[in-house]
Amino acid sequence: MLYDRYFQNPKEISRLINKMKANVSKTGPIRLMEICGTHTMAIARSGIRSILPEGITLLSGPGCPVCVTPANMIDMVLDLSQRENVIVASYGDLLRVPGSRRGDSLLFRRAQGGSVKMVYSPVEAVEIARKHPGKEVVFLGVGFETTAPGTAACILEAAADGIDNFSVLCLLKRTEPALRTLIEADDFAVNGFLCPGHVAAIIGAKGFSFLQDDYHLPGVVSGFEAGDLLFSILELTEMIATGRLELKNEYTRVVRPGGNPTAMAWIDKVFELGSSDWRGLGNIKNSGFHIRETYEHWDAVKKFSLVPGPEKEIPGCCCAQVICGVLPPSSCTLFGTVCTPENPTGPCMVSGEGACAAAYAYESEI
Repeated sequence: MLYDRYFQNPKEISRLINKMKANVSKTGPIRLMEICGTHTMAIARSGIRSILPEGITLLSGPGCPVCVTPANMIDMVLDLSQRENVIVASYGDLLRVPGSRRGDSLLFRRAQGGSVKMVYSPVEAVEIARKHPGKEVVFLGVGFETTAPGTAACILEAAADGIDNFSVLCLLKRTEPALRTLIEADDFAVNGFLCPGHVAAIIGAKGFSFLQDDYHLPGVVSGFEAGDLLFSILELTEMIATGRLELKNEYTRVVRPGGNPTAMAWIDKVFELGSSDWRGLGNIKNSGFHIRETYEHWDAVKKFSLVPGPEKEIPGCCCAQVICGVLPPSSCTLFGTVCTPENPTGPCMVSGEGACAAAYAYESEI
């Protein structure tokens, strides 16, 4: 496999870097954006930025699902966790994300008496509901197309088994509308995209064909090994240098052109498209997955009449700018001093897919 060959052979890596240099010499500066939090962490962990030729800049986009969830939605979750007879079940990353007040997180609310449980999958949340019939169990459905099938499956299971004390607070989002919003912004200045392999495994490589078709921008669906990423970056620079602005699938060992039909069928059965609020990007039409009326009994928004308050950020936090590629983490005045993984101000420092957490762990001199 390509990633094996390039990752394990230093001479191959050197040759690959030299090819990138040649491409940059033809084009001038090249700005590329990855739009997957796992890519963000893999790039930082493997030190890829440190070996790229001068003139190639890698930016982190809105690829961390926890990070793009607005503070007012987190505030709504925090209030829900304090309700009597309610158990909030969530993935681990979300437990430490503050809302609009620094330090106010689900972990803090649990310490104040709220019933909050960490789960590794939505199925665990359903099982908690089975075991506690006198409690209302709310699963926080956060993620992109990658986690949407699993969330849909747990709603289908709850419906089939008549588990009435289970519901989902659906915070799931779609990747394409967010990218379109970024690209159409007045200050957009990116030459190509590293497309998320996890999302493409569900929707297919063709799910990113709009980059080429509508915006004449190159994209490469990439895997997550260092060699995957280096080869994908080379592919992007070569397309830019030659003017062949296409969509390529480097992650062929996992991603098919049409994706996963079964997973897509589950998504379509349970969810419909609607507008959704994004941190840093605002409200984007058809960017969210909303639970269909057929399954509204398992929709926490309707069950608990949830309404988010006005959006507000913690003063000084630059997460909104970081996830849009406007600022690197190190440009935030709070980075590494006031805001650290042990005492995070914003979600980008909390999440295992956050740009600030990745920069602090692997790229910071602090």
